[in-house]
Amino acid sequence: MEMVQLRLAVLALCLFLPFNRATDVNYCDKQTEYAVKVSGVEISPSPVARGKPATFSIAATTGEAISGGKLVIDVSYFGFHIHSETHDLCEETSCPVTEGDFVVAHSQVLPGFTPPGSYSLTMKMYDANKQELTCIAFDFSIGFIASVAET
Repeated sequence: MEMVQLRLAVLALCLFLPFNRATDVNYCDKQTEYAVKVSGVEISPSPVARGKPATFSIAATTGEAISGGKLVIDVSYFGFHIHSETHDLCEETSCPVTEGDFVVAHSQVLPGFTPPGSYSLTMKMYDANKQELTCIAFDFSIGFIASVAET
């Protein structure tokens, strides 16, 4: 009986891991001491599915409270800049952000015609006074299979 439970647990891990995976994160400027330290990015599902919701969750820490600000996101595809967007920080996390750990989470549905492949995302976080708090970059993939509604 224990062997069956172990096999089911391993199978469950194999099924869920590809859909919710942490990704490698790099700071834009390795020499800069950013006020907000990013400990990881989780993308769900991974790879991102065209025409389906995708969530990018960024775990971070701050030494000072943040009353508001904005996120500036730039996306590149094979090295070519293809998209920019700006979000109110308080719409992506609870404000004010208190000293310590917090998560910035953004969900969106990518259009069904989005080309599959590898993308690079750069995110800059600014406070209400337009001071850069952090700048990170990471890669993500969009899968080759389109949503069922498109086929």
